[in-house]
This record gives sequence, C-alpha cells and structure tokens, in this order.
Amino acid sequence: MSFPGFDQAVTNNGYAWWYIDGVSDDGRHAVTVIAFIGNVFSPYYHHARRFAGAGGAPAANHCAVNVALYGPTRRWSMTEHGSADLAVTPDRYTLAANTLTWDGEKLVIELDCRGAPIPRRIRGRIVVEPIAMTPTPLALDHAGHHQWHPVAPDSRVQLDLSEPGLSWRGRGYLDHNRGSRALERDFLDWEWSRVNTGVASAIHYDTREVGGQERHYALRIDSAGHVTHVDAADWQRLPSTPIWRMPRHARSERRASTAVRHTLEDTPFYSRSAIVTQIDGRKSHGVHESLSLARFENPLVRYLLRCKMPRQSRRKA
Repeated sequence: MSFPGFDQAVTNNGYAWWYIDGVSDDGRHAVTVIAFIGNVFSPYYHHARRFAGAGGAPAANHCAVNVALYGPTRRWSMTEHGSADLAVTPDRYTLAANTLTWDGEKLVIELDCRGAPIPRRIRGRIVVEPIAMTPTPLALDHAGHHQWHPVAPDSRVQLDLSEPGLSWRGRGYLDHNRGSRALERDFLDWEWSRVNTGVASAIHYDTREVGGQERHYALRIDSAGHVTHVDAADWQRLPSTPIWRMPRHARSERRASTAVRHTLEDTPFYSRSAIVTQIDGRKSHGVHESLSLARFENPLVRYLLRCKMPRQSRRKA
C-alpha cells in the first residue's frame, strides 16, 4: 500500500498531518509525534485565517513537529515554523532540524528540537515499521471536507534518544489527516481510540459536527491490512481529566473492564489517555483522545497555547 506523500497540495486555510503514537512493551513509556502542514491547533494560524480575507491563509506558513514523551521522563516540543523552514518531497518532510522519511518500508523520524516554556531538548531517532497498512482514507464529515487515513494501525516502534537518554521498543500506530477547512469550522468535538486485541486493531472514531450531524466509525483491521466495518461497541463513560475536566468516553463491551491507565495529556480542549477496554471479547490496551473544538474557540485557551507553542519564522533568502 502507498504511503500518503508529504508533497500533497494543502489548500489555504487547510491542513495535513501525519500522526504517530507508540507505547513501550512494558507500558512505562509512550510517545506521540505529529508533523503538521497547517498547524490546526495553532493560535497563530487561527489569527491568520481570521484576517486573511477571501484568499485564506497559507497552510505552509504554519508548520510544526509536535513531540511529547510520557512516563518517567516527560518532555514536549511544539514550536511552530514558517514556510522558509519547510521542505517536502513525496518521501521526506523536513522542518528546521527535524525530518520524517518514508523509505518504502518504514518511517524514520529524526528529531532535534526544544520545548517551551521549559527549554529541554529532544534529540534522536524514532523508527515506525508498519505491520499492516490500509489502502484508502475515509471522510470524517458528511460534506467531505476532512479526510482520515489509518495508514498503519499496527506498527512496531523503536525509540532511541540521546537527549533525554531514553531507549525502548513497543507497539505503535500511524495515521494521516487532511482537510480543506479549519477543524473548528465544521466540528464541535470528537472522540477517537485505537486498541490492539491481539488478533486485530480496533479503531473507533466518533465525530459531532457544528450542524448536529454525527459520524461513527468502528473498524477492525487485520495483520494484512484488510478493513472491516463493524457495529460500534457501547459507550462507556471514563472519568473526566483531573485538571481541566475534559469529558472522556470509550467504546467497550463491558463497563467493568474499561478504565484509564494513564492520563497522558490534560489540556483545556484536548486529552490523550492510555486506556484498557474490552473489544471482541478480549481485554485490549490502547490510546484514546478527546477533542473539544468549542473549547478551542475560547480566546483564553488560544492565549494559553502561546506559552507552550512558540513560533519561530525566518525570512526566505
């Protein structure tokens, strides 16, 4: 199956991102990397879209490689860059000193970045080797402005960082989203989860649109990349996040077997969690996210984002 190339055109006001997460085999560590063209949660891109006029704001002027490390060693980097720091080919994405390269069999991520407001460096390599790859994207909204492609729902992840000194192996996930409009224009919120049942990857994606329409995906993807649409498991309420009280719900066949193992991200408008649930009669571990675009639209939230998401932009020569 083909990898969604980094050089695909991204419209003004639109976006494309490549998302990777991984959890170590011992469950102690986790990582998330998201490479953006059109940084959808950027306060700077939000401002640019608002004042760009009919032509819209160029997505390539708002790019980022967001990195988050979880576990005993926690670090993050979410610096936004302008178009002068971006270079793309079908198989390679370069932003400042960070690169993502698809070599035909695996995704190699080379990182060299710093966090904010605490300027701790993240430097090293992450390799994502798909076990299964799926062929086509799916529409997240009824009008088709937003597409989601679960590229490699089951992967092996190798993380080797010199800063901080950290090395582990684990299970991971890779997907790709792209859209022609801002997320907050079309969505109120969504919840997403991916788990591995031992025989297949199970993914649930539940979106609620501004107009009230809903879309629910429940997928099973086997080791050959075959995708089957199934009936969604029941909603099970999880505890709200401890700080910002983000609501969380997961799909599970048994209430008693559904729980949050770790809250990885607890922000005013977004949460990421390591969960345990039951799917297809099997106890399954995975990752869950809950997103509120209504909360993101709060000006105070976007102001707070500037503290964690600085912007660096150099002029083109």
